[in-house]
Amino acid sequence: MHRRFIVPGALGAATLMLAIPASAAAHSPGAPGIGDPYYPAYGNGGYDVSHYDLRLKYQPDTDRLEGTATILARTTEDLSRFDLDFLLDVGEVRVNGAKASFTTSGEQELEITPAKPLDKDTPLTVIVRYSGVPSSKQAFGFTSWHRTPDGGIAANEPEAAAWWFPSNDHPLDKATYDVSVQVPDGTQAISNGTLQSTSSRLGWTHWNWRSAQPQATYLATLAIGRFDLTTGTTEGGIPVVNAYSEDLGPNDGAARASVERTGEVADWLSGYFGPYPYDALGGYVPNTDTGFALETQTRPFYSPRQFANGSNVSVVVHELAHQWYGDLVSLRGWKDIWINEGFARYAQWLWSEHEGEGTAQELADYTYASYPADDPFWTVKPGDPGPENQFDTAVYDRGALAVQALRNEIGDDAFFTVLKGWPAKYAHGNASVADFQRYAEEVSGKPLAALFDTWLFQPSKPDAAAARAQSLAKPSGTPAQPRSWRKIAATNDVHDHGH
Repeated sequence: MHRRFIVPGALGAATLMLAIPASAAAHSPGAPGIGDPYYPAYGNGGYDVSHYDLRLKYQPDTDRLEGTATILARTTEDLSRFDLDFLLDVGEVRVNGAKASFTTSGEQELEITPAKPLDKDTPLTVIVRYSGVPSSKQAFGFTSWHRTPDGGIAANEPEAAAWWFPSNDHPLDKATYDVSVQVPDGTQAISNGTLQSTSSRLGWTHWNWRSAQPQATYLATLAIGRFDLTTGTTEGGIPVVNAYSEDLGPNDGAARASVERTGEVADWLSGYFGPYPYDALGGYVPNTDTGFALETQTRPFYSPRQFANGSNVSVVVHELAHQWYGDLVSLRGWKDIWINEGFARYAQWLWSEHEGEGTAQELADYTYASYPADDPFWTVKPGDPGPENQFDTAVYDRGALAVQALRNEIGDDAFFTVLKGWPAKYAHGNASVADFQRYAEEVSGKPLAALFDTWLFQPSKPDAAAARAQSLAKPSGTPAQPRSWRKIAATNDVHDHGH
């Protein structure tokens, strides 16, 4: 592009042509959000991350975290500036080797201006040096960093990353991870994936973890404290690493009796969902007063409260089901939460059937009858619940009812083909409720718009005729309570996104 300037002079106006590269003129700031209507500030525009390399040092006594994040990405548009989501204090930023200027804005926006504008489709290496006390930080009125007596943990939904590493914090931008953590000798650092190595020097132990398959940012986790680690393998040869805080107290036995069945449960789930999709497996139970569990990829987080009434394998089933439904195939937008929670709850119903504690149909019948037509439960639409109801009980229970209704409508052969085919079709990617409906229609050969509308999008209880059509007739009396119901109901709060 050329711009024309008029220069007055003794010989009259002269025309001076200055050549300005078109690419430089076209650069603009990347969007401060990725475009999710539920959470407009989450994620960022203008680039796609492929890998996070996190080098961390943590002091449990003071809750001080120091880190260097190296982020490998590629630009998706011409950028003059771009954002990362982050809360801690930043000391230095480099972009493609050169120092970059930076500032903060909004709740958790780190705005970075590189020394030179970035063209579209350019490899991008961003280095961020930072430090801070994660427990002192809040965003949008909550914190995702949970202090424990001997350290801290990062686990929450829909976001947790901003408290411990800078990122493009939305499930649409998955990446692989290397996480190396220095902690005082005698302290353990737990993260996702496989433990590559540990080493001790000068009073500090280095723990090196690797997640070799794409992972959403909220599914990345960090737990630091004094843990007892157990190891094993599944029947398929997947290594299992579980971790339990040394001071769990009376819940310790029940937690171990549940989480130590992780390999067994994963093998069982693979019969429904296809081969376990990752090269690592496990779970961890820190000494925290939180009340939820979370499907942090390969190594779910469980709070001690999940085991307050004894062993609770059902919650392990729920979080491991997410490894396929939620982790392998992640939601396209946060309104698509039904694909995560409805199917994870339904997996609990299948486990109940496996254990001889009530069939999936019996649990569906009981759930349908348990909520009167005027109960607010039926006003929540699992297919688009709104951010305020994203983790409402209805998303789980009414969501599972929708899964059973689908099964009854298309028959077991098509249903179980869908159940296993869906994770394979969108493996390591993202998909929406609309995508799922189309896929179920393709497999079954049936139109399903009315069924999906009835069970996922109408703010009312399906009437008895509609329920009968799906083999969910409203009984004249309350059916007998399946034995597993109390245990499944106890996991209604298995997620808590902190708002």
